[in-house]
Amino acid sequence: MGGAKLAKKSFAPWRLCVKSIRHATIIPMSTTRASLLLLTALSAFAQNPHTMFPAVRGTREMIGAGNSYEVEAGYRILEQGGNAVDAGVAATLAATVTEQDHFGLGGEMPLLVKMNGKAVVVVSGIGVAPKKATVEYYQNRPVEPWEQPGLRRPPIPGQGIRAAITPGVVDGLLLALEKFGTKSFAEVAAPAIEDADAFPSTEIFTNTLGMFQRILALWPASQQFYFPNGSIPKPSEIVHMPTLANTLREMAAAEKKAHGNRVAKLHAVHDIFYKGDIARRIASFSEANGGLISYDDLAGFHAELDEPRTAAYRGYAVHKPGFFTQGPVMIEALNILEGYDLKAMGHNSPEYLHTVIEAVKLAFADRDRYYGDPKFSKIPEAILLSKEYAAQRRKQIDPGHASMESRPGDLGASAPMQGGGGTSKNRDTTCVNVFDEFGNAFSATPSGAWLPSVIAGDTGVPLSIRLSSFVLTPGHANQLAPGKRPRVTLSPTLVTKDGEFYMEMSTPGGDNQDQALLQVLLNILDFGMTPQEAVESPRFQTEHFYASFDFHEFTPGGVSLEGRISRDTIQRMTALGHRVQVGGEWSNTSAPVVIQKKDGVLTGAADPRRGRFVFGK
Repeated sequence: MGGAKLAKKSFAPWRLCVKSIRHATIIPMSTTRASLLLLTALSAFAQNPHTMFPAVRGTREMIGAGNSYEVEAGYRILEQGGNAVDAGVAATLAATVTEQDHFGLGGEMPLLVKMNGKAVVVVSGIGVAPKKATVEYYQNRPVEPWEQPGLRRPPIPGQGIRAAITPGVVDGLLLALEKFGTKSFAEVAAPAIEDADAFPSTEIFTNTLGMFQRILALWPASQQFYFPNGSIPKPSEIVHMPTLANTLREMAAAEKKAHGNRVAKLHAVHDIFYKGDIARRIASFSEANGGLISYDDLAGFHAELDEPRTAAYRGYAVHKPGFFTQGPVMIEALNILEGYDLKAMGHNSPEYLHTVIEAVKLAFADRDRYYGDPKFSKIPEAILLSKEYAAQRRKQIDPGHASMESRPGDLGASAPMQGGGGTSKNRDTTCVNVFDEFGNAFSATPSGAWLPSVIAGDTGVPLSIRLSSFVLTPGHANQLAPGKRPRVTLSPTLVTKDGEFYMEMSTPGGDNQDQALLQVLLNILDFGMTPQEAVESPRFQTEHFYASFDFHEFTPGGVSLEGRISRDTIQRMTALGHRVQVGGEWSNTSAPVVIQKKDGVLTGAADPRRGRFVFGK
């Protein structure tokens, strides 16, 4: 039944094509010619009926991102001789303008960089809690305008100015550009500045503004920024962001005015944003509007380099950012799953789904108990990432029953997680992946400062709400503290084989990111799928964890299965005790981009569940 449903869905675009041809009357065409053209199209599609989106291949360079503006920005830099880092920075800056439904300039970003012949490096562009952001403050915080007095509230607001951490992505991008790039800030920012001057609105930007129009009206600066004419821009209507364009131009001008070499000029860009006039205006706006970010918070912030955490899996090395993200969840899950013959179970069979879901649950339980900023918390990472620990955890998987409890390992560190009784809102993100002709790779998960966002006055910079990822639980690894990074969901992935680049991928999706990327990875490494087949394959999404935002509630046993998974499998999963919800055929909330290099050929994949784009040559 599952196979029949997949085949039917795969031909849906061609049913639309038939309908379009039947109703088209602009260009007269003979019946014979129209039939031949349609048969040719159907024949070509029938040769590869498994993907909704065609494979993208090349031999030199490739970029994948959240929309066409970002891909164009990055590819323009590649065409100008820039490397993957230059292009990735350009694409990410373009996203801060054109994809504010998912990400803005005041947001955050972990990044993986693999320069040809060098080890993988992590760039932590994650902002920190302001000095005034204490547990005591939030235990006695004011009621926000959108919150109803007397009703349960999240410990830290899920939106608004009192949820803001310091902007991290700007210095993360500048650090990557300094250490690994070749271009100036002005060069890589040029596409974003053009977009801020004028770009056609996307459907998702228009729809997201419509969803949050009422709450944006609470913040006059945001109201003026997003609705300068008093109305929601229609799809394709030209959007102007003059204050954001001015801020980007100020940063480029600071670089031009600075003396010294390229590095000194990039430091000047950092200084105007974090120590200069832009910083003073952000801080002044924050303090005047009840926010916690001060000038000192901005002036003291710096992005930093880190080593990746790595898993050896079936001859490949899988690299992830560290414990200030949820990235090690994938490593823990891979270590557990390496002890199973997943291919023999059959792809998306009840046995396979049950095994992978239960492994993911164990990894999430450790995330919820032990992960946090290692600069502030002692993380038992050597144990968590070891094969010996994975072997112990593997024994906890019952092949006949779904677990209903959060079961972190007993490692004697960090306080137990405490969840609230509310329902957290889904958060979102974007992704940027680049591979260049020189053999360098850039994989990022930019996020934060998404709609509905508070715009910091005349800077045009939207502020993040990532403070809501902290907990207030005493002794917990992710407990709020001034100067500390929240444990984020953001989690790019880079895979090497014998030290050489093999694949990179990242995705939006909040708590779903690593379980979605895990499934894509297994589809490629264990089941031999092409990248496009791998991202389009039906997926599960477990909710068996403490949510990373707002109330941090726990949802025991909850799992969503896409409707293309067979009815028999769904019934068997329910019999195993999983609390199954069947979603739409393409309902999974993540949307990965993948770039793979195999036998000298680059192959890109873009998930059709959302507007992902990939291009190369």
